[in-house]
Amino acid sequence: MKYLNNLLLCLLAGVTFNAYAQAPALKRVDPAFWWAGMKNSKLQVLLYGDNIATATVSVKYPGLVLKKVNKVENTNYLFVDFDIAAAKPGKFDIALTFPNGSKASYAYELKQRNTTNKKLMGVTNKDLIYLIMPDRFSNGDPSNDKVSGMRDQSLSRDSLYTRHGGDIKGVINHLDYLKDLGVTAIWMTPEIENDMKNASYHGYAATDFYKIDPRYGTNDLYKTYVDECHSRGLKVIKDVVPNHCGSEAWFMNDLPFKDWVHQWPKYQQTTYKDQPAMDPYRNDMDWKLQVDGWFVPTMPDMNESNPFVAAYLTQNYIWWIEYAGLDGFRIDTFPYNDLQFMANWMDAVHLEYPQFSIFGEALVNSVVSQAFYTGGATINQKFDTKLSGVTDVAIKEGIYESLNGHFGWMSGVSKLYDVLSQDFIYKDPSKNVIFMDNHDMSRYFSMVGQNFDKYKSGLSILLTTRGIPQVYYGVEILMKNFSNPDGWVREDFQGGWAEDKHNKFTTEGRTASENEAFTFFKTLANYRKNSDALQNGKLMHYVPENGIYVYFRYTNNQTVMVIVNSNDTPQILETGRFNDRLLGFTKAKNVLSGESLNQLNKIKLSATTTVVLELGK
Repeated sequence: MKYLNNLLLCLLAGVTFNAYAQAPALKRVDPAFWWAGMKNSKLQVLLYGDNIATATVSVKYPGLVLKKVNKVENTNYLFVDFDIAAAKPGKFDIALTFPNGSKASYAYELKQRNTTNKKLMGVTNKDLIYLIMPDRFSNGDPSNDKVSGMRDQSLSRDSLYTRHGGDIKGVINHLDYLKDLGVTAIWMTPEIENDMKNASYHGYAATDFYKIDPRYGTNDLYKTYVDECHSRGLKVIKDVVPNHCGSEAWFMNDLPFKDWVHQWPKYQQTTYKDQPAMDPYRNDMDWKLQVDGWFVPTMPDMNESNPFVAAYLTQNYIWWIEYAGLDGFRIDTFPYNDLQFMANWMDAVHLEYPQFSIFGEALVNSVVSQAFYTGGATINQKFDTKLSGVTDVAIKEGIYESLNGHFGWMSGVSKLYDVLSQDFIYKDPSKNVIFMDNHDMSRYFSMVGQNFDKYKSGLSILLTTRGIPQVYYGVEILMKNFSNPDGWVREDFQGGWAEDKHNKFTTEGRTASENEAFTFFKTLANYRKNSDALQNGKLMHYVPENGIYVYFRYTNNQTVMVIVNSNDTPQILETGRFNDRLLGFTKAKNVLSGESLNQLNKIKLSATTTVVLELGK
């Protein structure tokens, strides 16, 4: 009766009333805002809401051109194409009018670009990257350890696969520690939302590409983290995963297209083989399985050949660079991506940020395989990935062979020499990221049998040879364990939680051996940070003899001589065959011990050691 009375009043007043004229809710807009002045003037905005495709879209804003409204398979989506070339910063409404006369609108903003973002530093061979799993590093804000409504409510530091509570605030709290250590760049495993039921801590199953996981913090806090890093001269690398998403991603239960992710008649997993990409004798189905197969059942494979998916992903990563002021990307599972998409994506990023650094994870089994995925088409690929560098597994294996191997033509230090002698195959090998371990691998200290001499020797090579060195959190305090299961190599950094009995971030909280390792690492890392030769120098090395490998890093201003003695006995190195690089030098300083050498004809070497000498006249 009340409804009828109200209807009668409206009719008498000459007002049109429609009981069903309520506009559908606009559930999502991606990206939620953008920036004026981008070199690429195209912007594609995803609109999501119940039956939104029935709406007519209109905008009124000076300089803004509505190019096309794309209706797709699912009527809950619209993809709206704009040209923003002539548009100035400001706000405007994206107006929706539905067939029943109802209306809805979204207040969109083209922001002013941050001029400081034009000074992005990029990550180069001058840097030392420190890899952190934020859930396992430090808990700076216990209030976000559990977030109501999220699928994974686990919280137990006694379990390998539950969440432990580390967060972005915890990393911010220890930036001074990292700077003092000699680190110049930080790479965190993905910080974006992973609203998965299990093992959500690792970050590689994104459920919202535009949102920091609330158990780590907020988008604003992430931006603060980048600003805090930059204020200390630390660069920030974001770990990105274009290849796949999480099975609980916001769009997975209501896909815009059937082929938004790769679909198969029954579940098909990737082969985890990189060879089909380059194999001249391949079966095409093997290639399709490599790039279109799902990584695991909980990680659907994104269809990067779909132009709407390609635009969505490309804009997302550019959005994060501009929003937060990032310095570089690490691309997860690079060989499993659509390589044409990746090349186009690389071009789009560098159009806006020419100095921005990108390296890809390519855990492959040879120098040739690594080179195939790097830019320049240097080995008859007939295709250019545009990728600057890869994670250099070949160097890692060469260093391990130098430490743990035996003498022989292709073993011991000869293996490392052999790997580096193949650098001609790359466009620029200095952009490869060299490392000894990461969150998926057995920890370095365990891999050298917890032998402290080998530990020091290998890190001395890592921090003095070519490339961009990367270390995994805790290497400086001898964190150890093997990756079976992975959780063992993802333990907490003690001292990052208020209840920890020992604070390994402090001298007092570390054991004597941990302090010795810390001092060693800090000394060499900070020397590298200030060394012209190690940051900018050319590399010259010599054929190893009798288990001893010698190389030089040099510029016009500085020469550093590195001697690797892989023998388990002391040796005396006669230096006559290195006269072309020693010419004019009469003395040296041991970078790590501080010892002075007043003659260079014969150099005494301890067993299982790498000596780093700065030469003098």
